[in-house]
Amino acid sequence: MGGSAGAGAGVADARVGGAPSESEEGTGGNAEDKYQHGQPVYFPEELVDNWVSFSRRGLYYCYNISLRGCLNTTATPADIILAVKCDMGPEFLCNSFNSGGVDVTIRYMSIVHLNQEQVIFARRFQTTILSLLIGNDHSEVRDAIKYFHELQVSVGVVYLLLPSVSGKIDWCGIKFSTSSVYDATEKDMGHCHSCKDADLLQTMDGPCCRCMLQNSVVYIPRDGKFYNITGFLDLNENNPLHFRDKSVVSSKRCGLSLTSESNPLLVASGLFTVQNFLYKCYGKGKEPSGRIAVKLPSELCRVVMAPVSTNILCSFSFVPSIMYRIQCLLLSAKLKIQLGPRMQQFNITALKILEALTTKECQEEFSLESIETLGDSFLKYVTGQHLFSKYKHREGKLTSMRKELVSNTTLCQLACNRNLVGYIRGEEFNIKKWIIPGLGYDICGNTKCLFLLTNNMYILKEISIKSKRIADTVEALIGAYLSASGEQAAFHFMKSLGMDLELHNEMQDERKIITKSEEIIDVRSLETMLGYAFNDRSLLIEALTHGSYNNAGPCYERLEFLGDAVLDHILTDYFYKQYYPGCTPALLTNLRKASVNNCCYAHAAVKAGLHKHILHSSSNQMINDLENSGRSFSGPSHGWEPGIGLPEDLADLIESIAGAIYLDSKHKKEVVWRAMRRLLEPLATPKTVELYPVSELKEICERRKYPKPLYSKTRDSGVGVTRVDAKVKAAGTVYYGTGEGRNKKVAKILAAKALLQKLKVASVA
Repeated sequence: MGGSAGAGAGVADARVGGAPSESEEGTGGNAEDKYQHGQPVYFPEELVDNWVSFSRRGLYYCYNISLRGCLNTTATPADIILAVKCDMGPEFLCNSFNSGGVDVTIRYMSIVHLNQEQVIFARRFQTTILSLLIGNDHSEVRDAIKYFHELQVSVGVVYLLLPSVSGKIDWCGIKFSTSSVYDATEKDMGHCHSCKDADLLQTMDGPCCRCMLQNSVVYIPRDGKFYNITGFLDLNENNPLHFRDKSVVSSKRCGLSLTSESNPLLVASGLFTVQNFLYKCYGKGKEPSGRIAVKLPSELCRVVMAPVSTNILCSFSFVPSIMYRIQCLLLSAKLKIQLGPRMQQFNITALKILEALTTKECQEEFSLESIETLGDSFLKYVTGQHLFSKYKHREGKLTSMRKELVSNTTLCQLACNRNLVGYIRGEEFNIKKWIIPGLGYDICGNTKCLFLLTNNMYILKEISIKSKRIADTVEALIGAYLSASGEQAAFHFMKSLGMDLELHNEMQDERKIITKSEEIIDVRSLETMLGYAFNDRSLLIEALTHGSYNNAGPCYERLEFLGDAVLDHILTDYFYKQYYPGCTPALLTNLRKASVNNCCYAHAAVKAGLHKHILHSSSNQMINDLENSGRSFSGPSHGWEPGIGLPEDLADLIESIAGAIYLDSKHKKEVVWRAMRRLLEPLATPKTVELYPVSELKEICERRKYPKPLYSKTRDSGVGVTRVDAKVKAAGTVYYGTGEGRNKKVAKILAAKALLQKLKVASVA
């Protein structure tokens, strides 16, 4: 069955025996070396500028970032206003996504005027608060504050993040909170104008009024930590003080020299921990908990920012993850534009594009795996029908040509030619490497410069990425356009890459006109079985004709090649629409593997009685063998066990009939699906899907850290039987499994299945 190899990275084991997929073949080591090194990582132009020109712009586009449903804290996140140099595009008139249990909504507000002084204050505010939250380091905060005496002229990451009050920028809070006691010229900011001297409390750097201490961030040199002051508590000698070592002591017992022990204690909490809130497992399995409250004497405190509320601190702890997601969405929107005007007619969101650009290595809630599986099947379908209509070659030649068209090397080259690689996200978001806007470096002190490429894209860095990952992304983008906007959108995306293909051309195959088809096959019985009446019955005859039957006439090879691609795609499309996004990418792949394989098709053919209609030189012998085998052919056909060991010629019938109906119905896939579903039902479901034994054995060995399974083959040509032995060494014991079949593929499946059973029994024992 030469046309049976699965196409694309998503179906490495889709066919019996787990042969390499078509997109994986033809990728030698030299090709891999060519693409995996020095690939750019793009950065959106909307967030790039230098601070000198940015502060002089005057007009800024403002977007409100709203956060709802904070996880693991009782604080209610406050809104944040993002100010950028230009319009971020229609995608950001209203955009939403989830970050760490928080629903994030971005809405366009208006264009506002800011003077240079306001930009400087705002920049100082964001660098201080973000350095506090991310670095949690005393010297880092001090350096961040002093940094503002220098204006950066190099191109870098430039935008403003501003606290919001009642939908407006909180300028009062920004100016007060950034006039810290570190700056000797502004020690008069230790109290607000409405407070009286009686309201002042002593801090390490002098008196400070209650209004300033409330909602301030303080640093305790003794403790080496930052705290957020949330209230006051009357002091007596029995009130405990909590320190970093979790000891509970009173001011007298710990030997502190306090000026006035009658002053109230400050009620405080540690700062929020900044994490990668985009991480898919964030918060799972954890009980929601607030920050632990502590009580502090004011004289031990050094005020760093005042005032800055708990709600603002909570919101800004999400900022790196939110801005990274915004950065990625801006790039996804840019990619849509880069693909050309013709692609603009199709409705697809930047978030869907981002899904296709996100590899599983990013460890986020979504990745390209599921839509890659869908795109892979559509790519195989389009190339299959294109080659069938354009060339009159036999199946073997057509399959070879298709493998070349959809190989990793070809897809990777197409992506590189269109400068798509820089959009791919190939690694997990790292908070420590995130650039704090206004500083120009990350908390590790690494300076980040942006460079402009010849295609007018800024690059942040370069990474190594394998050609297979690039090819996977191309397939995922095909799947994204297909799922969002339909077949024409996916096809035009393929054309935009430079693929010279046509879709649904008139497919005319030269065949003899047969006037008395009923004398050759039982047309009525077959059409009743399929629920489809052929307009051209010669197509049905060709679909049933094996090459051994009539060397001078047509056989089903070409129809099998076409039907393989059509059936693969309609089954994958069905599973995607039926179960995604509720099922995992692995489950979607397993559903496809268990349904698109020779064993499944062969069993379905026998169950329907198609073996009685095949035009084969040995058809009588085949019928006798099946009838005398003692096997039952009732029940589901999906999986690997029902049809194992059956002749592949029977599986070919399913695909060739699918190809014949596709041609006869003028390329109506829904007609093909109605007919073939009758033969394949009941279809696999998430509850009934059977894992491919070879893949399951490999996964168990990887999960338990066993060595890779080893397979050895022997062939007894006299009786036409192949034997495969599988073995794995686990915990000092070697386990074996043996399988026998008419070919290596069948024997390997049975050997893996036998070995799996022994490993499962051993794990229970």
